[in-house]
Amino acid sequence: MAALPTLTLRPGAVTLADLRRIQGGGVLLALDPAACDDIDAARAVVDDIVARDTVVYGVNTGFGKLAQTKIAAGRAAELQRNLVRSHATGVGVPLTDSVVRLVLAAKAVSLARGHSGVRGGLVDALLALANARVLPRIPSQGSVGASGDLAPLAHLAAVLIGEGEAMVGGTTVSGADGLRRAGLAPFVLGPKEGLALLNGTQVSTALALAALFDAEKVFAAALVAGALSLEAIRGSVKPLDARIHAARGQRGQVAVAAGLRDILAGSGIVESHAQCGRVQDPYSIRCIPQVMGACLDNLAHAARVLEIEANAASDNPLVFAASGEVLSGGNFHAEPVAFAADALALAIAEIGAISERRIALLIDASLSGLPPFLVADGGINSGFMIAHVTAASLASENKSLAHPASVDSLPTSANQEDHVSMATFAARRLAAMIDNTATIVGIEAMAAAQGIDFLRPLASSPAIEREHAAVRARVAFLAEDRFLAHDIEAMRAWALGDDWPAPIAAMLPSRGDDARLRS
Repeated sequence: MAALPTLTLRPGAVTLADLRRIQGGGVLLALDPAACDDIDAARAVVDDIVARDTVVYGVNTGFGKLAQTKIAAGRAAELQRNLVRSHATGVGVPLTDSVVRLVLAAKAVSLARGHSGVRGGLVDALLALANARVLPRIPSQGSVGASGDLAPLAHLAAVLIGEGEAMVGGTTVSGADGLRRAGLAPFVLGPKEGLALLNGTQVSTALALAALFDAEKVFAAALVAGALSLEAIRGSVKPLDARIHAARGQRGQVAVAAGLRDILAGSGIVESHAQCGRVQDPYSIRCIPQVMGACLDNLAHAARVLEIEANAASDNPLVFAASGEVLSGGNFHAEPVAFAADALALAIAEIGAISERRIALLIDASLSGLPPFLVADGGINSGFMIAHVTAASLASENKSLAHPASVDSLPTSANQEDHVSMATFAARRLAAMIDNTATIVGIEAMAAAQGIDFLRPLASSPAIEREHAAVRARVAFLAEDRFLAHDIEAMRAWALGDDWPAPIAAMLPSRGDDARLRS
């Protein structure tokens, strides 16, 4: 087997393209050696505090509401170990391997910023676990997104001290066994190290990043499905005129209109009805740039926030080696991540909502000009009638899931932590929404391909014909009623694919070059 390429992580400069590769698992991770000096300088500040027996939160005190309790130097290791044990209270199904890889990488990058005061060996161990495919088993529930993702990150930290559980090739092993498989010995955590591991927004950020990358795929699929639908109903391309979108000036809208013009260029179907006198199509066709452009803008905003957060020093307190100070703040509060996740939820829900409306348009013979429910011999055959019902049910479900999680807050830790972000749930619920929308978009593409087949021998553009062929490679033309559940599943997988026309792929915020990926 060929060796995997190595991706060098430069704390503060890790890109979305880097993070997408980490999620995919096809790289080994290494830390930029230039970060070592910053890590060591921050650790020296902590060591000096311990030597001088200065009282500093998180170094030699209790935590949260117990921050006023000073801890004797001889019990420092016990303090950090008990912190990990007491906070490992997560519940629910474990996070996926791809999300845990992102968590490990983001935690390593955060600690390597040189504001956490940990030993360099801890950072190396996080990357060693990722490279050995020994992934801490992290329950998905139990975090309110401030004071960091405490419970889930405690499950990560538990493995480093030889406790908890890890996943190796889909099998659950003990944390101690996982460390051995990665060639590591259990850590005895020093002052502040347990707190640095537990504080931080890495779990909510990793969940949101994974959702962003999948939401981009569904966004691209929905643009392709929308173009297929436009062709199937012989819709007008005049609303894609660049002048219309320049007059408004919204960047996402301009980009979507341009992408659609590119992939529809050279369509014989468009040419066939150039003089048909059709004035206005329904909004689900005519306003694709306006709706999907707004969704793209939300994706882009979330991408910017999450790229920053993946590079952030988000534990507490923070060490500033240049001045020798240790400052308590609140970078663990995940409100930026919660807002970004809620913005993604709006986009994901709307992508599905407008796609469902286009399915309804396609099956309505009075609007589409196609056979009722896209099938011959209607009455005997129901065609896409109930496939649309499935899409409608999922679109409705997404409306409830899209309710902003960030507007909720429950105080914890005896009211010391009296406002929290709920970022972890905000990000975690996105996976279900994406699956729903991928299914809706897959059904639309299948229905639109059926509609185009009713227009033969007319042909669309080369780009759209390639996409039509990709649909047909997965599902056959519906000549008569058949068991559709497998077809729908195949098209859901299509919508979560990664092979889209270049003008569409170029819009996606996480796309980047491979210049920093080397073998």
